[in-house]
Amino acid sequence: MGRHSNIRRPVHYCEGMTNFFCCLSSWELGVNAGTATLSVVVGCLCLFIFVSKNTRLRPRPRPKPKPKSPSFDNPMEFQVYGRSASHLFTVTLATSNKQFSSLVFSLHQSMELDGVLLGMCNPLLDISAVVDHDFLQKYGIKLNDAILAEDKHKPMYEELANNSNVEYIAGGATQNSIRVAQWMLQVPGATSYIGCIGKDKFGEVMKKRCTLDGVKVNYYEIDNTPTGTCAVCVVGGERSLVANLSAANCYKSEHLTRPENWALVEKAKYFYISGFFLTVSPDSIQLVAEHASANGKIFMMNLSAPFICEFFKDALDKVLPYMDYVFGNETEARTFSKAHGWETDNVEEIALKISQLPKASGTHKRITVITQGADPVCVAEDGKVKLYPVIVLPKEKLVDTNGAGDAFVGGFLSQLVKEKSIEECVRAGCYAANVIIQRPGCTYPEKPEFH
Repeated sequence: MGRHSNIRRPVHYCEGMTNFFCCLSSWELGVNAGTATLSVVVGCLCLFIFVSKNTRLRPRPRPKPKPKSPSFDNPMEFQVYGRSASHLFTVTLATSNKQFSSLVFSLHQSMELDGVLLGMCNPLLDISAVVDHDFLQKYGIKLNDAILAEDKHKPMYEELANNSNVEYIAGGATQNSIRVAQWMLQVPGATSYIGCIGKDKFGEVMKKRCTLDGVKVNYYEIDNTPTGTCAVCVVGGERSLVANLSAANCYKSEHLTRPENWALVEKAKYFYISGFFLTVSPDSIQLVAEHASANGKIFMMNLSAPFICEFFKDALDKVLPYMDYVFGNETEARTFSKAHGWETDNVEEIALKISQLPKASGTHKRITVITQGADPVCVAEDGKVKLYPVIVLPKEKLVDTNGAGDAFVGGFLSQLVKEKSIEECVRAGCYAANVIIQRPGCTYPEKPEFH
């Protein structure tokens, strides 16, 4: 018997049992078959009395009181408490194998994805509020407008901010995509973002909102220009957009090359920049593109808008050899084709041609990803084109399509940084876009339901 047995006298117990059964057997031999059953019953009763008198339970020793320590049921508590190898050992004893395996996987994933994706572009704070038709008339805005702000619109932003139903969203094309990628990943600090804002109230709101979304932001903050904003005027479910770029247009590469900011570039393995940034700081884009090429990292850009393909063609062509992924929609793809003298407006042909344009040495192959609204996503890779269906959504569930393209890229990137297949990346992109278009602005629920 082990040292923790509850039997006090195991030797006496065994001897007594042997003697008892010998006596019982001798006695049973002397009776006839009719009394055999009674013999067994009496024997069992005697056995019970014998065991009761010759054994007793020994109480278990009380465990020594342990010093109080945090519960390890929640993996996040380990991150706070676990500062040494001994604490790690304590976790293995305090949790089940399943819990510990989950904890180790979570910590490993957090380390692997820390700062893995860096986005750069023009940050805009979306100031969204429900207004009436009089408000639109006051500032000369039409329903479903999407315009740049003029001097007459400047007071509008403060008026919207004072509205009781105002909502702030950290916006701008790339910032939207990075936020969505962060939401899909659910790993704090997996993404980072760089852009220019003003040292003002709206800049502070932007930092707070994006940080709450889990993104690490290193904004270039300037004194003499206000934070870029986009007024989102909602009337009866329809939206009018008035963008005031302001500080978003003022980014300088000097900020990027500061040690604390370049450290984000060094840490990242994937870079995503929209074509809009070509209008602001093409030299910053070139620095990141060359770094990615020299270090075997992934560099990605979005065509962003037809005017980028048409009026910033030279700047786009200069950085194009470094692009490992090119994103865009069907309108942008056709404008790109026209600007380059290609005599085709077939999206599949254009995607294939873009993927086959010359690449800088030391870079990966190029993959072109073109969205087409409700039509299939077109992906060109290795001289072939493949179409992926999107998620069909009933018209009555459609709320706002403005952030659909940004959301698609964010979902795509969330799986790309985890080295998933292109098919899985597209599936994630379609899921994210489907969620966003059912909500106002580029917003999302607390957690994704993507599996």
